[in-house]
Amino acid sequence: MADQNEFNRKIIEEFRANAGVVGGNFKGAPMVLLTTTGAKSGNEMTTPLVYMADGPRYVIFASKAGAPTNPAWYHNLVANPNPTIEVGAEKFVAEAAVAQGEERETLYNRQAGRMPAFAEYQSKTTRTIPVVILTRKS
Repeated sequence: MADQNEFNRKIIEEFRANAGVVGGNFKGAPMVLLTTTGAKSGNEMTTPLVYMADGPRYVIFASKAGAPTNPAWYHNLVANPNPTIEVGAEKFVAEAAVAQGEERETLYNRQAGRMPAFAEYQSKTTRTIPVVILTRKS
């Protein structure tokens, strides 16, 4: 976990220093910083994630690289669905909603078509990977 936290910390620093642009494994990938409030701790936590634009919405995927459990940020969003997100140099509060049924399938399949690693993540796990839609709050 400490290694993952350090990995994320470096991505977050690079993201903020370069108006949302990062290199390495994520070079060219659309990235968002998601700041959630801990479901149990109440502490704020920031996680860098790949996203997919869907009109004015930002779609994120609780893939956890195909692990058998959902990532902590997903549980935080379910408990506290008003995260702060950073896209490029912009920062704002969003409303999170978990996509269901056909909408979830359509969005996940679209992402897997754009980034084949997401098809691999789904094949590695028995859980259905949650898809979360973030909409800017006015």
